[in-house]
Amino acid sequence: MYAQMIKSEGTKREDMSPQELAFQARIDRGEKIEPKEWMPEGYRKTLIRQIGQHAHSEIVGQLPEGNWITRAPTLERKAILLAKVQDEAGHGLYLYSAAETLGVSRDELFEKLHSGAMKYSSIFNYPTLTWADMGAVGWLVDGAAIMNQVPLQRTSYGPYSRAMIRICKEESFHQRQGYSIMMTMAKGTPAQKDMAQDALNRFWYPALMMFGPSDKDSVHSEQSMAWKIKMNTNDELRQKFVNETVPQAEYLGLSVPDETLAWNEEKQGYDFAEPDWSEFFEVIKGNGPCNRERLEARVTAWDEGAWFREGLSAHAEKAAAARMAAE
Repeated sequence: MYAQMIKSEGTKREDMSPQELAFQARIDRGEKIEPKEWMPEGYRKTLIRQIGQHAHSEIVGQLPEGNWITRAPTLERKAILLAKVQDEAGHGLYLYSAAETLGVSRDELFEKLHSGAMKYSSIFNYPTLTWADMGAVGWLVDGAAIMNQVPLQRTSYGPYSRAMIRICKEESFHQRQGYSIMMTMAKGTPAQKDMAQDALNRFWYPALMMFGPSDKDSVHSEQSMAWKIKMNTNDELRQKFVNETVPQAEYLGLSVPDETLAWNEEKQGYDFAEPDWSEFFEVIKGNGPCNRERLEARVTAWDEGAWFREGLSAHAEKAAAARMAAE
């Protein structure tokens, strides 16, 4: 696969302009690209797509967990979950700000989300049915997110790279919080352990889908890796996630819902069953269990918050006018 990518990239270089070749040379040297510097239009559009989808995922990702804030089993768990949901809002803010440096407004990004023109992570279209799901989301979903996001601290676009540093630190806390919930339930009553196992069963394959389709079916991976917008292939990250997560499940005394799962000594990793990719693409098309519910919640929040945005704008205009008068 890697040899094919190099060959493909070499072919593309033949068609590059001198300016594009100079840009690619900077990428190859590991330099960061900053907002006011020249970049190919395809690079800019790819970043807007990736950062926008990432930002939307952070915002929509608050919904499955926000559903459980009032039903958390203890005051401590409630405070932790509140802090986590607040963190996700902050992550969205960092990422929308990074996207804005590419010349797209936040309002434009929201319009694309609400119209369905821009997607968010498929995992957030699955319901959170029990408190154990808060553990599974933290452990598996945030664990997969960390696997995706840690390499992005080295991505070629400066604002995106810098935003990821704080996001990854906070996501690490989120994963530990989720694993703590799963550990408490797995070591609790038989009913609690069953609940934890059920949550693992339902979220395992959707978590594997978070890395995107297999490399052979991925439309954007090759060019994104050449530009160092992505640092690893989808399959590499999925394999790493499985290798690290299976021992964690075993420590909990829980079973990964995959009868084909087996350690492969030769590749020093687990062989495992692929997700049902037809399900993944159906969810992406808007036919998942909670697609309509999630999007309606976001559109409603946007519409009902119009008065507040208008107030902020009026205040900002008044303050700007006062500054101009003072000058």
